[in-house]
Amino acid sequence: MRTYLPVWIEDQLGVIVPVGHVLLILLTAWILQRIVRRLIKRIGTRYALPPELAVVARRASSFVIYGAALLLALERLGVSRDVLWGAFTGFAAVGAVAFFAAWSVLSNIFCALLIVTTRPFRLFDYIELLDSSDKPGFRGQVIDINIIYTTLQDVPTAGNAPGSVLQIPNSLFFQRSVRRWRGSEMPSHWIETM
Repeated sequence: MRTYLPVWIEDQLGVIVPVGHVLLILLTAWILQRIVRRLIKRIGTRYALPPELAVVARRASSFVIYGAALLLALERLGVSRDVLWGAFTGFAAVGAVAFFAAWSVLSNIFCALLIVTTRPFRLFDYIELLDSSDKPGFRGQVIDINIIYTTLQDVPTAGNAPGSVLQIPNSLFFQRSVRRWRGSEMPSHWIETM
């Protein structure tokens, strides 16, 4: 069969075609992720889903879509499935050992899952983590919940600067009592101590 391509292109087809396929895979993954994000946003708005659930859904969909795109791109570039499986199981084994070595981090990850599912507090609630009956604990407005920390916008008092941010390990919320005020209005007794 006769081709009508210039000689220099025929020499480079072994490189151009796989690179084109990889770019097409990445473009498809990007478009798919945009569609999924819009769908998650639309579902969250229509059914009044909690913002934490939308964040988890967006992160999980990104991980799955871009992970699949990476595997497809590597396979298209000639990396065999056996090599990928060997690398995956090797990294999984090392990861398992690292997880057992970092038990406190695992505890915080599990507690983050419990916070998202049981919802002892939500984003933008005001909470106070009680040390004991005679001492005030950490308090502030929940501005972020991630897999290791819950971030509180600190309430300014005489002892701390206004606007500081507290990052509290998630496991601490299951070791102490938590007092919660829903909504975006600061508790009135906090204003009196400022």
